[in-house]
Amino acid sequence: MRVLFSSTSGEGHFQPLIPLIRAFEASGHETLTVAPSTLAGTLEVEAVAHRLGEAPSAEDSDRVWTLFPTLARRDASLLVEHEWFARLCLAALMPAVESAVDEWSPDLMIRETCEYACAVIAHRSGIRHAQVAISTAEAESSVLRELVRPELDGFADGLTQRIFESPYLTKFPASLDPSPYPTTLRFRNHEIGNVKPLGNWWPGNSAPLVYLTFGTTATGLESGRELLRLVLATIQELDIRILVTTGSKMSPADLGEVPGNVHVESWIHQDDVLAEAAIVICHGGSGTTFGALGAGVPLIFLPLFADQPTNARMIHDAGAGIAITEGGESTAMNFEDIEARLILIRVAVEEMLTNSSYRDSARTLAEEIARADSPTQLVNRLAMNP
Repeated sequence: MRVLFSSTSGEGHFQPLIPLIRAFEASGHETLTVAPSTLAGTLEVEAVAHRLGEAPSAEDSDRVWTLFPTLARRDASLLVEHEWFARLCLAALMPAVESAVDEWSPDLMIRETCEYACAVIAHRSGIRHAQVAISTAEAESSVLRELVRPELDGFADGLTQRIFESPYLTKFPASLDPSPYPTTLRFRNHEIGNVKPLGNWWPGNSAPLVYLTFGTTATGLESGRELLRLVLATIQELDIRILVTTGSKMSPADLGEVPGNVHVESWIHQDDVLAEAAIVICHGGSGTTFGALGAGVPLIFLPLFADQPTNARMIHDAGAGIAITEGGESTAMNFEDIEARLILIRVAVEEMLTNSSYRDSARTLAEEIARADSPTQLVNRLAMNP
């Protein structure tokens, strides 16, 4: 069987596809991934067979991401979901997806939920189509039915409904993320035990490891880069080891000189970090959040935008994390009373290292996640249902 995958350029959008790409390949199927040229470096590192398409123009990108931090949450969501993903990204990638389908003739197409060119071409070509969650099912269903429906149904009547009815593949546990999608298939992130040890970056230091990351999109904004610097400065004097990832849009050198208990990388395989981490500090992106829960690691949240406030509140209420804020109505509001919030982060780290209830709750959720299908089991299901 031939399976065509598609993704937009964000690391958090592409990474959920990797376990399935690997599982299809291991089961003897052919795979091909279509993505914008801005994802080329990641595709090369992951050694994924791919074809590159276009990304939105630099002019459009600058326009959207300059406006984004100034908007209230609802307006920012509309800008990103409708204008960026459902209009600009779709139009840019469509020729590459269409060409791949014409020349390669896939039997199945699988897209991350923000990449819509795949859904349009699958609908036109009558090819089976599935979608891989990057956020909660309720949030993604709302985006589909409320924010992007006019754009998608402009390509074909009923396209939005067909997307809604296509298999929805998610790593998120049912206890936290009940799904309105009629065909929801849950899987875990990887085959258990498939991790590599970290480098010897803290020789002689066995203090608890704290993983600090704000993903790629947030650190593409100056406000996100500044927040990362402030959080690191707040916790680096604690008796902990700290691993920081900056994302591809921020250089590790931008953090300047760091103390010996801090190591900085632009990117590292998340599973490898989570196998050793005691705490994750993040903005609440779904990839980081549910990756940490799958490893039984509690989280401290500073949510910024998109699904991050929802994720932070959900995990806080489940007892597996601490939400420092609820997330501002605009990115600028996240810096109000920043000094007080930074103090709360330091307190949260100390609380989480001494109070085992957070890790216990995270491990309970990890056990639920581990009961989901492995990627190989999910691939077999999809392969047996033509």
